Amino acid sequence: MRTNYECDKAPTGPLDRKKLIDHINKQALETPDRPELEPFVPGVVRGKKWIPPPQAAKLQAADEQIAIDLGDEYEQALSDATQEEIIDLAAILGFHSMMNQDQYHASLLNKGQPVGLGWDGITKSAIPKIFPAEAPNTTDPEETIQRIKSDDSKLVEVNLNNIKTISDEQFDKLFEALKSNTHLEVLSLTNVGLTDRTALMLAAALEQNHALRVLNVETNFISPTVIVTLVKSLLTQMTIEEFRASNQRSQVFGNKIEMEITELVEKNTTLLRLGLHLEFNDARHRVAAHLQRNIDRIRVDKRDGRSSRGSYYRPVRIEEELAEMSDVEEEPEEEEEPEVEVPPADYDVEEDPDNVVIRPPPSDDEDM
Repeated sequence: MRTNYECDKAPTGPLDRKKLIDHINKQALETPDRPELEPFVPGVVRGKKWIPPPQAAKLQAADEQIAIDLGDEYEQALSDATQEEIIDLAAILGFHSMMNQDQYHASLLNKGQPVGLGWDGITKSAIPKIFPAEAPNTTDPEETIQRIKSDDSKLVEVNLNNIKTISDEQFDKLFEALKSNTHLEVLSLTNVGLTDRTALMLAAALEQNHALRVLNVETNFISPTVIVTLVKSLLTQMTIEEFRASNQRSQVFGNKIEMEITELVEKNTTLLRLGLHLEFNDARHRVAAHLQRNIDRIRVDKRDGRSSRGSYYRPVRIEEELAEMSDVEEEPEEEEEPEVEVPPADYDVEEDPDNVVIRPPPSDDEDM
């Protein structure tokens, strides 16, 4: 506990400001000045004069001008060159710090230097181009919900991005219709105001839908725990190949949430792309390694001519596949032995210590 203030004292008497000032002035006048060790003489500097320390040898060598002999031809060309030509030469040699942006880009595009800019010129900002505003999303949510509910075979992709007028009742109808849809493959719900309640209904729909391949719910108001629920719902049907849910209400998940997401992703054998911002290196590396393993498994399936969709998905160890491939060694081709020339019966064969000499039989002309 804090104690009471113990430094309060009773005043010793009334304060007379005039007497106090007179006393201070009297003390200042009666106090003698400090004696000077060296008397003051006009024009004479007392004390030591500051001399800068000698410069280091390396700095002196750097400051020295290095004489370069370029030859009479180059000296004459440089002395007669204009300032614009010198700037172009500096751009060619890579001295970009000596010029501004306008000079550099003019030299790069070979357009000639701007008139009157020079070495000390200032780059003026260009007037920005006016681009038309992006057109709003014209997708009709109510019509889209009806087409999903009727399982329209032509409706393969739905883009409801940036439509913030979708009500919770429409989300309920959309996710309820998604449960029985068998043709929709891509669903994008970016910046539509999804909350935890509607996201939980989406998770329930994902557990029953077996046709959806790509799901995007970025830039909404989904909490980290519900994102874990969404990732967990992907394990039921094993059909989602791409899932994106970054830029939510909570930018940082935390170690516990990221580890849960990592464990769920490692159980998923169909997920190929994941759009989530993970802070911890362990989670990022494990997720990236597992996604690469899934991609390699798809490649192995295509090589073997097997289907990569439907009920085929199973946990395949790429290491075992590669080990099996390495075990099957190609049989070495038998080298063909060179044919040995066999002399006919009437040939005269003479044995030589170093090699065999084969001589043909004498002809009739030689006998004569």
